[in-house]
Amino acid sequence: MRCFVQRVKDASVTVDGTIIGQIHQGLLILLGVCNEDDTAVADKMIKKVLGARIFEDENGKTNRSLADVEGELLVVSQFTLYADCRKGNRPSFTRAGSAQHAEELYEYFLEQCRKSVPVVEHGEFGADMSVALINDGPFSIMYDSEELFPL
Repeated sequence: MRCFVQRVKDASVTVDGTIIGQIHQGLLILLGVCNEDDTAVADKMIKKVLGARIFEDENGKTNRSLADVEGELLVVSQFTLYADCRKGNRPSFTRAGSAQHAEELYEYFLEQCRKSVPVVEHGEFGADMSVALINDGPFSIMYDSEELFPL
């Protein structure tokens, strides 16, 4: 599982000209799933990302988590996080999870996040989406479960 996490002041996702998810201060998570991922990996990733102290405290130090700042969450599925660009000019997406598996874990991820984050917005799985954001910092981090939780 890969989570590209961006600390944002505002973010939204639009499908067919309609905003379907929008947040203010918080995190935008672009979520990629591979076939080897399962709910245990998702649980570890959620704990890691939501516990990340990447918001500034009163001294300007990144020492506060999403909960500490009462931040909001926008999660958008993004299979292209598993792009393999080693050969040729066209990326391969063979490492990306099957649509059914990825959608199941995406929905699970959202459900689990809702247990601890009051505002969880999301995109539409498999849709052509436009994502807009005001990146705060900018502050962006890539979390990769293969590196964080090796077998």
